[in-house]
Amino acid sequence: MDHEFDATLILWLNLVGTFVFGLSGGLAAVRARLDVFGVLVLAGVVGLAGGIVRDLLIGVPPATFRDWRYLVAVGAAGAVCFFAGAAVERVQRSVLLFDAVGLAVFCVAGATKALDFRLGPVQAVILGAITGIGGGMLRDVLLGEVPTVLRRELYAIPALTGAAIVAVADVAGSTSALFALIGAVVCFALRLTGLRYGLDAPSPIEPRGGGR
Repeated sequence: MDHEFDATLILWLNLVGTFVFGLSGGLAAVRARLDVFGVLVLAGVVGLAGGIVRDLLIGVPPATFRDWRYLVAVGAAGAVCFFAGAAVERVQRSVLLFDAVGLAVFCVAGATKALDFRLGPVQAVILGAITGIGGGMLRDVLLGEVPTVLRRELYAIPALTGAAIVAVADVAGSTSALFALIGAVVCFALRLTGLRYGLDAPSPIEPRGGGR
């Protein structure tokens, strides 16, 4: 293909996703009663993990280490959570809300960057999902919880769907920011719908009698 996604679009998707996922990690740290260092570390790890893994899989140096704005984004997210955590916590289920926003933004950011580096649509969808779920998985692991993506919840499916919308648009010859927006909105809507109505991904049917 001779078309590329707008570099500014990719940058802002990544920065917004980094900040929002940083809020998710920082608020989780506040709830876990970590100190200021723990809040900043968890905000940084959660905000940056998905992008770092994506870039390493693509085969390029992580943008996190080449652009100071990513560190500012997670630093700001951590500071907001530490100093204004009580105010942010007033938003009902705030961690889940910010996690859903981060998932939506990062899944399309990961897909657009993969496509920009001439990877195929399938690889782009996979990398989009990895970018989206990476930060949340690491957050849960560091807090000693089973990662959300491994529970019976709609988490990976929304990320895959959002990334797929971007990939399909690219195959059709369009790199318009509109499709990135649509992908993010669809991912966000699916995630919130799953949370609101308790929808789960399909799981094996347990045999009767406790497996005997």
